[in-house]
Amino acid sequence: MLSILIPTYHYNAYPLALQLEKQALKANIAFELICVDDGSFSHLNIENQKINNLTNCKFIEAKKNVGRTASRLFLAQQAKYSWLLFVDADVLPKSDDFLSKYLEVINIKLDAIFGGFAYQEASYSKNKSLRFTFGKQREEVDANLRNQTPYKVIISANFLMKKPVYLELIKNNTKNSYGMDYLLGALLKKHQFKILHINNQVYHFGLDENPEFLKKTEHAMVTLHHLYVTKRITNNDISLLKAYGWLKFFYIEQLYGKFMALFDSKIKKNLTHENPNLLLFDLYRLGYFCRINK
Repeated sequence: MLSILIPTYHYNAYPLALQLEKQALKANIAFELICVDDGSFSHLNIENQKINNLTNCKFIEAKKNVGRTASRLFLAQQAKYSWLLFVDADVLPKSDDFLSKYLEVINIKLDAIFGGFAYQEASYSKNKSLRFTFGKQREEVDANLRNQTPYKVIISANFLMKKPVYLELIKNNTKNSYGMDYLLGALLKKHQFKILHINNQVYHFGLDENPEFLKKTEHAMVTLHHLYVTKRITNNDISLLKAYGWLKFFYIEQLYGKFMALFDSKIKKNLTHENPNLLLFDLYRLGYFCRINK
């Protein structure tokens, strides 16, 4: 019935696997849990090996790093059930009925169900303030709001999807790039797959430090640029692309990019401070994107 899939890299996924196994046994369903480490050769895999001792669970150590998306494809191909529950290793379910909430809607005629993200205040630290603030304000969104624009807030760290749907979406999109959630949302919308957002959040714990998150953000802009110029993302709900479209309409996208570059150092100083301003973050991302598109 349900394949629980956990991609990991240099992270102890055992506490998550233990909690999900407990919930699956309580729900009395046919299930499997597969966790794959993407070739990290981490000492933490000593802990991850314990997953093999859990009911219907196994841990696989990949001998080669293939990247986040290709690792997910491998997990999907290994799965034997028709529904795939992807949960990232650096999260924990917010509630003890996490699986039950998904099971309540699994028989509805849906293609995918997204549970959402949440952040504990205890996860905040000054050196991780940007990732925490972004997550708290942009990712921790109530399901009622997410369902108003269902293809916009797509977070691949906690979702349920029919196996044939996932394989169809991802089979030609395994490039190892940060920011592929943009593509997932766009493809779901393009094919008009029926999705539902519910309040079934996981707490996100693996927060990047500010400089690392800025680097990942820039990588995500490069990924988005490639998807945009190759027309793999067309009709979409991505706010940044809509803002870029307005700049391009008035032929000022390059001017905006050059202008924002003058303030990059000051903006980065704010973004790596204890109270980052997300409006500045948006302006920074848009400016960076415009400079890629020169």
